[in-house]
Amino acid sequence: MIRSQDLAKAFGKVQALNGLSLQVGKKEIFGLVGPDGAGKTTLIRLLCGLLIPDQGKVWLMEKPVQELDKKELGYMPQHFSLYPELSVMENITFFGSLYGLNQGLIRDRADTILGLTGLLPFKKRLAEQLSGGMKQKLSLTCSLITRPSILMLDEPTYGVDPQSRKEFWGILYHLNQEGMTILMSTPYMDEAELCHRVGIINDGNLLAMDSPDSLKAGFPYTILEVRAQVKNPHFFAGVPEVVDSSFFGYKYHLFVKDREAGEQAISEYLARQQVALQAIEPVPPSMEDVFVALVKK
Repeated sequence: MIRSQDLAKAFGKVQALNGLSLQVGKKEIFGLVGPDGAGKTTLIRLLCGLLIPDQGKVWLMEKPVQELDKKELGYMPQHFSLYPELSVMENITFFGSLYGLNQGLIRDRADTILGLTGLLPFKKRLAEQLSGGMKQKLSLTCSLITRPSILMLDEPTYGVDPQSRKEFWGILYHLNQEGMTILMSTPYMDEAELCHRVGIINDGNLLAMDSPDSLKAGFPYTILEVRAQVKNPHFFAGVPEVVDSSFFGYKYHLFVKDREAGEQAISEYLARQQVALQAIEPVPPSMEDVFVALVKK
């Protein structure tokens, strides 16, 4: 449904994308994961046809993006871009009119989508009076008014409270079960776990692309979770067997190549430092562990 080949884009001296290729299948939820400035927004805008690449091509539904019927594509930008002085329904009507939909069809579809997003009781409320989560749902409603086959979302839950994020994902799964193909970027590793496949992007390069389970299964290190009477994020930097470490306030995740050698080196190091070891045990990698390892590599 979505395919790119060797996409490259620069803004002046800044190279935003470096020959990036990816493919998203029909009825798939695909997540783009990466830090700020990685190139996620640039990639989504290229895939939507909003930017012209310096190099490479994009196909949507097996057509060049420029030839696609725009009603087949829904796009939700990162920042709220609707009109705050218009009501919920007025924004939806305006957006639907841009695609040539008649008023009756807009009303019928709006009621259906607003019911799905929980905004039906707020049809007359001004957009500026909505909460952050409700604004995101309004943006989603507008992007769905044409009933597109493909939906692209740029960090749709950024800055939204956990309950609204949970509700938003419930909506996305409902749309996907009805046959919609969804590509979205996210800064949240727990959301990456919810996607069918993810692409990890950094500095304009695609570092890995697979299902979350496959990416975690291919993690090259053993992770030892260590609890000790010390709270220094860099405490284990001097242990040769520790390839990398993360500190979570009350525990450490230490990456080692060999479990037994790692456990022994860590225990001996703590003893030399006269720090009591409370617990040490291997734990499975999370998407955050995979992301950190790939980006640092």
